[in-house]
Amino acid sequence: MTADRAAAPVEETPRSGRNTGELIARYAAPIALVALFIIFFIATPKFLTSSNMTALFVSAAILVVLSMGQQLVITVAGIDLSVGSNLPWAATVLAWTSSHGWGTPAAIVAGILAGTIVGIVNGLLVARLKMADFIVTLGSLSVVSGLTLLLTSGNQIAVSSGFLQGLALNGLGPIRWFWLAGVIVALLTAFVLFWTRTGTYLLSTGGNLDAARDVGIPVNRVRLLAYAASGLACGVAGVLFVSNNGGSDPSMQTNLLLSSIAAVVLGGSSLSGGRASVLGAAAGAVLLQTLLNGFTLLDISQYYQPIAVGVVVLGAAFISRFQR
Repeated sequence: MTADRAAAPVEETPRSGRNTGELIARYAAPIALVALFIIFFIATPKFLTSSNMTALFVSAAILVVLSMGQQLVITVAGIDLSVGSNLPWAATVLAWTSSHGWGTPAAIVAGILAGTIVGIVNGLLVARLKMADFIVTLGSLSVVSGLTLLLTSGNQIAVSSGFLQGLALNGLGPIRWFWLAGVIVALLTAFVLFWTRTGTYLLSTGGNLDAARDVGIPVNRVRLLAYAASGLACGVAGVLFVSNNGGSDPSMQTNLLLSSIAAVVLGGSSLSGGRASVLGAAAGAVLLQTLLNGFTLLDISQYYQPIAVGVVVLGAAFISRFQR
């Protein structure tokens, strides 16, 4: 059993340009990640320092968690655009409840639940009411963004919590808790996808919705589960964001939406569903954060960063053409 699996076996085809394209699509993220490490190592001596590697993997952990939720939605041939505002929403609910006297554990639970509820609502609208996932999650993106601004009047909320601060700064020896959080979420996602009946249902639903329904798979429940899991991932990522930044920022501008989609596709998954690669998605997330980190070290204007992310997204879309 590997961390790259399709919904059903496919017939072997002769070696061809398509086979080469599929190999490139499957291993694009790790190959590009290694190339970036070499380039930035040559370009600046600051890149491979322990302090920079720590900062890089801490920031990557948030995107890894977010990408795991997006991975599940894409596996069932869906898309979740609401992650761009759901993460700030979850972080804001955590910070707001904490600032209003809730204890840290209760505030963390509130933040995670806030993100999960958005995912459940998305799933109900898509799976039960048969609404287009693009429209549903685009609408959620706007609605949740507005709710976040209303809750805070557009102001940042600082959080003073020794536990959350320690989550970002401490760890097990040289291994930060942040890194472990990202690894644990990725391992749990891989376990669900590749070692459980639920994972088989997710892959089958994305591979062929009608066929999955015909063999008795509860496709509506499966799709609802995927969106709920994406909301849960946003909630967990929101906790990590507050831990790393000392509070919430409802107006933060983020490329996490595009990055989460690009990471999944760069990792070897197909936007048409039925194929998933958890390790690839994690590598894609680290790749995107490495790109931004290297730009910062090289003192490249931040205005070029969204351009770079956009180019990667277009590259990911091109690579997805080779997926069967």
